[in-house]
Amino acid sequence: MSSIAQQMMHNRLFSQVYERLWRPTFTRLFSLGGSGTADFDKALTAYLSRPGERLMLDVACGPGNYTRRFAEGLTGEGRCIGIDYSPSMLEQAARTNTTDRTSYIRADAHAMPFPDNTFDTVTCLAALYLIPDPLPVIDELVRVTRPGGEVVIFTSVATDLVALPGVRSIAEMSGYRIFGKHEIVDRLDSAGADHVEQTITGQGQYVLAVKPS
Repeated sequence: MSSIAQQMMHNRLFSQVYERLWRPTFTRLFSLGGSGTADFDKALTAYLSRPGERLMLDVACGPGNYTRRFAEGLTGEGRCIGIDYSPSMLEQAARTNTTDRTSYIRADAHAMPFPDNTFDTVTCLAALYLIPDPLPVIDELVRVTRPGGEVVIFTSVATDLVALPGVRSIAEMSGYRIFGKHEIVDRLDSAGADHVEQTITGQGQYVLAVKPS
């Protein structure tokens, strides 16, 4: 049976309001009303959108808001491909976030339809905590990244707030997973990633890693 969160992601109406209403509200909640997460997100997006000829993959891209932003800085044969399992999210992406340098594909993040060592940059932002059985997805992120390429993840992290009575159980009942502080970093290490850097901001974590050359 699908969780509440998974059902929302497949809802056409939710996909239409996701970027305009839900995403900004949810990002602010990560910082408990502050702007720390949004500020880091803005800086990271600017970095990932830097000019260059790169092949990028945006995993669990939703309505394609990040996919389009990343594609804006690409040059030459550069392209950003967004994949998602939700047809309604991909329909919204095609309507609102399609450019000459974007493509959208319906695919399961557990078994991505790409060869090993394909992409210069692979991202999974604000999505891993909603994917069932998420840790094998991290293995896939590393697998499809080329040697010397980067893997970038933004997801949840356990903090003191999670220790409050009922917080974790309510989150998990809704389909939202709260990762342990070392869970993502350790999985990237075991998948063969290198130079793993973790930044915790509010209730979220940004993790950047490099696939060894």
